[in-house]
Amino acid sequence: MEGLLHKYQHLKIQLEEITSATNNFDFQNNYIGSGGFGKVYKGEVSHSKGRSMPAIKHLDSRHGQGEAEFLKEVDTLSRYKHENIISLLGFCYQGEEAILVYELASRGSLDCHINSPKLTWSQRLMICLGAAKGLRHLHDPKETHQRLIHCDVKGGNILLDDHWNAKVADFGFSILGPANEQQSTIITLAAGTLGYIDPLYRMTNTLTKESDVYSFGVVLVEVFCGALCYAYSNGSVEYNLVPTWKECYEQKKLNDIIFNHPTIQPLEQGALKIFSDIAYRCLKESREDRPKMADVVTKLETAFEIQEFESSCYKDIVKSAEPLLKYKSENELTMLLFKGVLLNGRKTWLSLNKSGERCEIISIDECLGSESKWPISKHNSR
Repeated sequence: MEGLLHKYQHLKIQLEEITSATNNFDFQNNYIGSGGFGKVYKGEVSHSKGRSMPAIKHLDSRHGQGEAEFLKEVDTLSRYKHENIISLLGFCYQGEEAILVYELASRGSLDCHINSPKLTWSQRLMICLGAAKGLRHLHDPKETHQRLIHCDVKGGNILLDDHWNAKVADFGFSILGPANEQQSTIITLAAGTLGYIDPLYRMTNTLTKESDVYSFGVVLVEVFCGALCYAYSNGSVEYNLVPTWKECYEQKKLNDIIFNHPTIQPLEQGALKIFSDIAYRCLKESREDRPKMADVVTKLETAFEIQEFESSCYKDIVKSAEPLLKYKSENELTMLLFKGVLLNGRKTWLSLNKSGERCEIISIDECLGSESKWPISKHNSR
């Protein structure tokens, strides 16, 4: 094991520093959660990127993972770097101790926030989009590195930082596949999490990148409904929300099961359609019918943009513009506003200046009720 880790010596952290930082893995004051193969603690240590308070995952072989998964995690996160993939800051392999040190995702995992009314729909879409970008990088549509199939995509393995940015994590079950093949199939007995596993994998023991796509579709359904899709009892699934969700989709009754809360703005119907359409495609039985993660990213970007626009200050402008504004994105709308538009029965001219401030020219008729046509100009902050 030491020989295999030799090329990662720059990431090595001494056990003494970790035990000191965590007060010898103090459950009372330093414990912050459980990871894929043990408990996670916090503590300030020096690492490959400086000194900070990272997440320190302490290996416990009783959880069913061991040296192979530990080495895979170190190797994978050293090679696959992306803003939506958790960063490995260091590790310790000393005596019987195996420890991984990650950037701290302070808000924990997505599954803990699924039903939270504190998360707006814009934030929910942003989280899904970030996770999709991380998976797209692993699947590598540009074929610049070896493809990686995560094999255990679920809300518990999507971590969230202070700003609700998503970070794909936990690569202990991941499998490498060739990047230059349209459909690379791998025969394996790799594990996953019951309820999220591609049904075709359970039937055939074969994995493709579309297996990750299916699992991500389950996550999208959970975000949509604000509830976990599965409940377990004695090691088996007690209930499964996915068939119910698919039935509601096909019957156009998704509004009956969508997450709603009086404190947050509802998901706009345009964003709802795009979001639900791509989730449904991810859950297709045939792998050939499932989208690539690059396609999922594109659709989620569109849904996020629609939701953001509908909650922005531009909405009222568009409603009162004459003639009707035609645009395909918020960027196109912004360009139209830089040029200027007529509002309020053509009595107001509005445009954006270089600083993004609104500049309005209002007719004297509107201000004074006179017959004069001289305009009055005023500036408002955007």
